[in-house]
Amino acid sequence: MINRFIQCITVLAALVLMILNPLETEAADRLQDIGDKLVIVIDPGHGGNNRGTLENNHEEKFMTMTTARAMYDELTKYDGVEVYLTRTEDVSMTLEERAEFAVGVDADFMFSIHYNASENHELFGSEVWVSSVSPYNGYGMQFGYEFLTEAKEMGLLVRGVKTRLGDKGDYYGIIRESVERGLPALIIEHCHVDNERDTGYCDSDSDLKNFGIADATAVARYFGLSSSELGVDYSGHSLTEASATSLNSLTKNDDTEPDFCEIAPETGDDGRPVIRDGVLAVNVTAADYDSLLMYYSYSLNGGATFSAREIWPGCDALTGAYRDTFQLELEIPAGVKPEIIFRAYNPYDLYTDSNLLTVPEMAVEEPENGSLSSREHQDGTIPAAGGTVLSPSGETVPEETKERPGTTTFRPAVSEQAEEEQEVSFLSFLKLCLVFVLLLFIVFFISQYLSYRKRRNRRRQRRKELGDSRNQPR
Repeated sequence: MINRFIQCITVLAALVLMILNPLETEAADRLQDIGDKLVIVIDPGHGGNNRGTLENNHEEKFMTMTTARAMYDELTKYDGVEVYLTRTEDVSMTLEERAEFAVGVDADFMFSIHYNASENHELFGSEVWVSSVSPYNGYGMQFGYEFLTEAKEMGLLVRGVKTRLGDKGDYYGIIRESVERGLPALIIEHCHVDNERDTGYCDSDSDLKNFGIADATAVARYFGLSSSELGVDYSGHSLTEASATSLNSLTKNDDTEPDFCEIAPETGDDGRPVIRDGVLAVNVTAADYDSLLMYYSYSLNGGATFSAREIWPGCDALTGAYRDTFQLELEIPAGVKPEIIFRAYNPYDLYTDSNLLTVPEMAVEEPENGSLSSREHQDGTIPAAGGTVLSPSGETVPEETKERPGTTTFRPAVSEQAEEEQEVSFLSFLKLCLVFVLLLFIVFFISQYLSYRKRRNRRRQRRKELGDSRNQPR
């Protein structure tokens, strides 16, 4: 009885601990099955007449070659792997020729190397484009997780493992042509060469080679390679959970805008918005039910101009997580009657604008003696966009000093009241229920055990009394 009681309590406690401390990501085996010989093809994007991105004195076709060669050199240090490059010179190649080359060497995977830029130079971060076709989608999800983990550790924003659809299926030709031939392939977009957040990662040959080494490390982890030369062994490395039979939800092409975005000002005792030391606190609530929220920007002049994009608080494209509510501190230039619009962007760069927030009558509170300036607060928070404000004319006024490109400059300032008002999640409710059930079981087993002890003591007492009566002299 005692042993059974201890076993039950141990099992229940272990169950509760597993739920109270869930794993952030599930570990799994590699979906892709390979033979005894592993063959990798690296495709330096563009070449010849196709120059690729031309921004900030960069030419993508040369950047991709530098990164691809470094990736090649690093991968050849691993045991039991053959590595090829689709091109070794500055020559033009069609997408079909690249896929045919990889199939011709019996490749297990082709990795197409690229760098990114955006029309308005607003985007920043790393992303991996994969096929929407199973099982290649699952293969891409597992590799993409490994590379983007490397990029995140470097300090880059992770834009996710993504799919894009076109009239013929997969939008990107190198992926489509490869998959049609039964070859897994994907595109690695390392960073955006035209945005100051990312330029520090691709300004030199050394930077480009570092990306190649990161690519090779991700490949080694994905395939579980080991290297006696490098002294590393990834044979026991587990990959993220993914499906080989259906489209993985984190890679789904989201072609709709975020579902909603609303803002409301922090108010004083009289119910009016309060601007303290030139700062207005705005509460933001937004959601995208099909993917997640990745960037935000804001306007102080009714949408005529917007600030530079910033990283959405809590954004994690590897898990699909983001914060749906937070508080943002906006610096209001003197003499400006703000008309505020907040803009929420998803990973596919579609956006939704908030309601228009006007502040016709400003209740201004002067800072207390000895208080910190609006650019530095006691709780360590930083104003929106790292201190960037809009002038009365709507032009962006940059901060005197900027943080290193790729680092997160936003630190949300959430009030205690806002934290207290957040609803208890279903998981928290489930945790409380399990703890309550565990306590009930403990009480039940303790009561049963005490009852058992009483019955046993009574039986002993009766046997003793019976024995005493039999041993009485006659």
